[in-house]
Amino acid sequence: MNTSDISVLESGNTNVLNWAEDAPRGGKAVINRIVKEKATVPLFFAQTLVASLRDVGYNHTTSALCEHVDNAIEAGASEIRVYFRQSGKKGEYEIDAAVYDNGRGMAPAILKVATSFGGSMSYNNREGIGRFGMGMKTAALSMSPVLELYSWQESGAFYNMTLDVEAIGKERANLVELPDPELLTELPDEISQLFTKPMSWPSDHSEQLLFVSDGNTLNDRLGTTGTIVYMPKCDRLTYSKARTLVDHAVKEMARVYRRMIAQGLCLYVNNRLVEAVDPTYSMSNARHTKLLDSAVKQSALILSKAVDVKINGNGEATAPITVKLYKLPIEEWYSLPRKTLKNDLRIFDGLTVSILRNGREVFAGGLPMLTTHHSVTHWYRVQIDFPGVLDEAFGVASNKQGVRMKEHVFNALKEAIGNDITTINDEIRRFQAAQASARAAALPSASETQATEADLYQTKPLQVQDNLPPDELAQLEANLRGLAVSLKRDNETEEQAFARVKASKYLIAFRYDDYWPFYHVEHRFGKVILTINTAHAFFKELYDPIQKLGITAVTEDVPEAMNPDVQKGPIVALELLLLSLARTQSILSAHSDEATKILENFRREWSESYRIQLTT
Repeated sequence: MNTSDISVLESGNTNVLNWAEDAPRGGKAVINRIVKEKATVPLFFAQTLVASLRDVGYNHTTSALCEHVDNAIEAGASEIRVYFRQSGKKGEYEIDAAVYDNGRGMAPAILKVATSFGGSMSYNNREGIGRFGMGMKTAALSMSPVLELYSWQESGAFYNMTLDVEAIGKERANLVELPDPELLTELPDEISQLFTKPMSWPSDHSEQLLFVSDGNTLNDRLGTTGTIVYMPKCDRLTYSKARTLVDHAVKEMARVYRRMIAQGLCLYVNNRLVEAVDPTYSMSNARHTKLLDSAVKQSALILSKAVDVKINGNGEATAPITVKLYKLPIEEWYSLPRKTLKNDLRIFDGLTVSILRNGREVFAGGLPMLTTHHSVTHWYRVQIDFPGVLDEAFGVASNKQGVRMKEHVFNALKEAIGNDITTINDEIRRFQAAQASARAAALPSASETQATEADLYQTKPLQVQDNLPPDELAQLEANLRGLAVSLKRDNETEEQAFARVKASKYLIAFRYDDYWPFYHVEHRFGKVILTINTAHAFFKELYDPIQKLGITAVTEDVPEAMNPDVQKGPIVALELLLLSLARTQSILSAHSDEATKILENFRREWSESYRIQLTT
């Protein structure tokens, strides 16, 4: 209630309460009674509180459902089933959601406590997954206005509790009490059918492993303990179709609960068994190992460190976290088909850092402040395990929606593995550079290609040798072959070098000479040849670092991006700067010996001044 509402109540003028038309009527009645009769004011207005909790933020429907999966794991379940039942016609689909588990179930009194907000048998116990006794209710109501709970601890004795937002909103009592659980000997038909009939998706019903195939055996299959969370007629879902909801839930839960699945948890979504997906590629029984024909199926553990992190940034008490750094087998996987890397293995999904709280993942994605923005991060992973006592340090909220790491945590991580990440970055860059060089051995570089194509738009054309008679053309070919031999790259045949030199008007070469300026220009046989001196400080201090940056500043699909035709980044801009300088020098000196001498002196003086500035 805001300040204006309070002043309205104090004045006794309830006629100007600014409530929405769909506000809970019971809540209005309670406030009117408080104002007129000075009735006891409850600490919580149940009618409005429950309606407001529908807006507790979850990243998506899957993250809300994970609250129920968390509770099931806490209850010792070995089998958990998530259902999305779709009905109705296209454009008007109605979806019911449910989560079943075969955990220890709840006695009637415990079930009643669990249905209340804040009711928990392990409140603020940080050793498990949940903490506050809020998740089940807020998660369910964030999807549906109705929550139905069924739990049992003996066969055929199902106790039911229901939270109905609309019904609670109509309550006119100051204190809204929960009724006692209702005993059922059979589950309602709409619940039973979840277990006995195929879902609409997957459409191939042979992919679905039904809970039971005969409804008459359902009670036997349900056994002596278990719980069902049912959310009918969901009105707040991330997606409107069961197919999309199922696919997203499988993708996320396979990763979030990978350790539990690897340890034997059977998790199903719409009767399809979920396989563990490991973003670090280190688990021997994760899904990626089944997709690879490669002899190497797992990443390599580079380091594992225990790091003490302050529980409170201003205090002295600490708790240990475990940080692991993995390097993916880039040497063995780099040449795999694009579909395998991108769609099957999902190398480029950006899940560089995985953070787990008590074994359950709470974050997967990029942390540029710890790693980098570049394509090298596709090829290594950081995994961080922390205990619940560090929730505040990692900024984990009650609904476990990601992390907001405190500065002292980040600093501790940076100090622990910062140098190791720098080392692995450099290793991957060197490998990518070598691959780029090998792939581009017979191709012009991106800057050579761009400069050649741009020549059509230059105001002053270069001198070219076109329409030559056959004998002169043959001589030009011979000259170009000689030039190609002198400019041949590593891993390039003489024929490949000739084809490359012939195709491009601009050529970049490298030479190591302690006495040369940092660049040299020639205009021979219609080609502008720029030679960069690798012995000059220019190369060490500017060109080479930018070249390494250019190797990584490429498109997300790294194997394709290693083709220089699609390479982007500062290195191309720098080479074009030098090539434009070489072109200008070639044009100005074409018909003037005096211009040639001036430009030569300029080149040497500039180079020496630049060397002194860089090295002194």
